[in-house]
Amino acid sequence: MTPLLENNEWSAHGFTPVPLSPPTAQVIVVTCLDHRLDPARILGLEPGDAPVIRNAGGRVTESVVADIAYLGFLARQVFGVEGPLFEIAVIHHTQCGTGFLADPGFRDQAAEATGVPAPTLAASTVDDPSVTVKEDVERLLGSPLLPPGTTVSGHVYDVDTGRVAMVLDTPTGT
Repeated sequence: MTPLLENNEWSAHGFTPVPLSPPTAQVIVVTCLDHRLDPARILGLEPGDAPVIRNAGGRVTESVVADIAYLGFLARQVFGVEGPLFEIAVIHHTQCGTGFLADPGFRDQAAEATGVPAPTLAASTVDDPSVTVKEDVERLLGSPLLPPGTTVSGHVYDVDTGRVAMVLDTPTGT
């Protein structure tokens, strides 16, 4: 961690804090925690532009839905935002390590090693990102917790080319 703290010391020079406010890009990004993906770099985001929610596979879980619902609540209650709040961009990627979980033997070993139930691990699998990102967009659109006026889009990041392709763009949610 020492070299990273030294990097932080360097980057803190000339630091300008970003005030607490609604995200300027009006987007929430949901993506994988894979260290090959840097959402800020890939999408050209700056501090204050967009919240980024990351987990294994970038899957839309109950926890992700709850985080999005809370962000919608904050936007309305704290900042008085009216009308459409934001777009949720779900980004899965090629060569995702969760693809190994499609193999039942590997999944069982992972469940034993991590204490995470095998069905939970199976739900986080991204073996075909074009398919799984559509599933997650549908999961979000079907949630009663999705803030009114929210749009949802699904994308795939190609780790070989660095490009993000839109797979699904939906109309305004509930």
